[in-house]
Parts: sequence; structure tokens; C-alpha cells
Amino acid sequence: MQQPFDLTIGPVNYAIFPEGNHTYVVFKDGKEYLQIQKDDAAQWIKFDKETGIPLFELDEEVNQLGKLIDTYQEDPDNYEDEMDLE
Repeated sequence: MQQPFDLTIGPVNYAIFPEGNHTYVVFKDGKEYLQIQKDDAAQWIKFDKETGIPLFELDEEVNQLGKLIDTYQEDPDNYEDEMDLE
């Protein structure tokens, strides 16, 4: 299983904990923030915090995190050199 890693969007730092099957728990500011899963090539879904049911509404933050996760997984050693998102 992949080790946890950190991502940054603008001034916000996220800790990403892979759970398998393209599912990740995301921590923001040291607290569990959300759980996301890759739905298709460009779409990610988040899960309801209380019920664990997938929420299929469009969420730009979730999709941006997903894009960064994909980029990180492609080349973790060069991730920080290539990414500069605001």
C-alpha cells in the first residue's frame, strides 16, 4: 500500500492517506476533512462524513485534489518540482 503524502493548494496543506481502490482520506489543518474516490479520468467523488454514502455532486476542490493525487502518483519524486497550483 502507498504511504501517506502531502499536497498543497495555494496556502492550504493537505495530508493524503491512501486506503486502496482509488480511495483516499484527506486531512486539512490536522483534522480529518473528507474521503474521496476516483470515479473516472476527470471526476472524483466525496463521501458523506456521517453515512459514508458517495455524494455525486460536482466539487471543484475534490477534483483539484484528485488531479494532484494523480500527478503525485505518476512521479512522486518529481511532484514538487512540477506542481505550482494556486
